[in-house]
Amino acid sequence: MAERDIRLWGDPVLRSPCAPVTVFDDGLKALAQDLVDTSLPEGRAAVAAPQIGVGVRAFGYDLDGRTGYVINPEVVEVGGELRDIEEGCLSVPGLFFPTLRYEFARVRGVDAENSPVEISGTEVFAQMLQHEVAHLDGQVYVQTLPKERRREAMKAIRGSDWFLARQP
Repeated sequence: MAERDIRLWGDPVLRSPCAPVTVFDDGLKALAQDLVDTSLPEGRAAVAAPQIGVGVRAFGYDLDGRTGYVINPEVVEVGGELRDIEEGCLSVPGLFFPTLRYEFARVRGVDAENSPVEISGTEVFAQMLQHEVAHLDGQVYVQTLPKERRREAMKAIRGSDWFLARQP
């Protein structure tokens, strides 16, 4: 369908918990395809619906040779060590900060036909699953950083060209 514009830090849609999908129609199929299409460009791994301005529980991904989407995802299992992993976000472009993530994650949800979907992965794929579901809960990764790291992230955000360009 179409690659959509990414909403940036400061947009209220990124801080709002998303509603579960309850209507499974052609509009949802189009949204799922747009999420996948928006995750495809080089340097991207996944996109959550609020990042394109839609407040529903859905994300698309293209990572490690796996491409797809999940509607109404929930993290149902995490495991391995909880480690600091360098993390970035399309909604906070150009900035990366160590973020605590589990080495393994499993997500369950449904597809656009309301059929069950389960995906899991390790390392970067697990990081992506945790990151995207957090978006659907209204949380951008910089909000989860320890106090000193969060302060550093906020200073970097306020000093970034993309953030300054949005200020009146």
